[in-house]
Amino acid sequence: MGVDTHVLNFLRYASNKKPFGATITIGRQSLLVSEAVTRATIHATPDYEHTEYCENLLTGYFGASTVDSVDHSAYERASHIHDMNLAAPQHLVRQFDTVFDGGCLEHIFNVPQALKNCSSFCKTGAQILHILPANNFCGHGFWQFSPELFFSLYSKENGYSDTEVFLADLLNTRIWYRVQTPANGKRVDVASSNPLYVLVRTVRTGAEFSHANVQQSDYVHEWAKMNRSNEAVPVKNRTIRQRLKKIPFVYQMLSPMYHWYLQRRRSPGLNRANPGLQLVRVHELISE
Repeated sequence: MGVDTHVLNFLRYASNKKPFGATITIGRQSLLVSEAVTRATIHATPDYEHTEYCENLLTGYFGASTVDSVDHSAYERASHIHDMNLAAPQHLVRQFDTVFDGGCLEHIFNVPQALKNCSSFCKTGAQILHILPANNFCGHGFWQFSPELFFSLYSKENGYSDTEVFLADLLNTRIWYRVQTPANGKRVDVASSNPLYVLVRTVRTGAEFSHANVQQSDYVHEWAKMNRSNEAVPVKNRTIRQRLKKIPFVYQMLSPMYHWYLQRRRSPGLNRANPGLQLVRVHELISE
């Protein structure tokens, strides 16, 4: 991936929150937007130079003081050659105000280590930006990412703040969907016919961070409901599905209908009816 229209707008949004300062990109990020579109989007001055990679764009229009890049190979002339499957090299630790992953982590096998490296690069108060594949990117890389991961990973308990997650349809650059923080044991299920990006911004708040406590929220909710003696859930407190399972034949007959009912209630599509999503217009969000 690289800087397309969605990424360009997300960079604009993030720079309104905080100038980029000393920046490192995960992989050297190409400019995939035409010069005409880029100029119009960033309101470029006549001296703007449209280059193959993003460094001039970040320093000229997003408040970056310097732009480094890290990659496994020198084939795109990254400034630091390092395998992100391995721990961050010491000379890059706590050196940057912005870490920009414009679509690289999906190509790295050891994603937990790569995420730790992103945070290791950060000074206290630095921002981390991810634009990664979500739905319908099978074959693009090793992984597709869920919003749930970033809410659990970039929590206050783990040393982060101001975490925001959006979903973007690649075929519609005018709107995003802000993902609500999962709560009360309810997942934010999202199905789509088109490819989606997940757009993430968070801030590393403290001198230290932890990735030791990353769990899916609905399971955490269920675990919290269990008492220490692991007593059976009283019948009156069981879900409809739990009750039906006590009658195997009835459950077998009604389970497909119940599944259809749940799907209807959850509105899992990428649309306004999905209770876990809030539609936002990109130009309005950026101008706030």
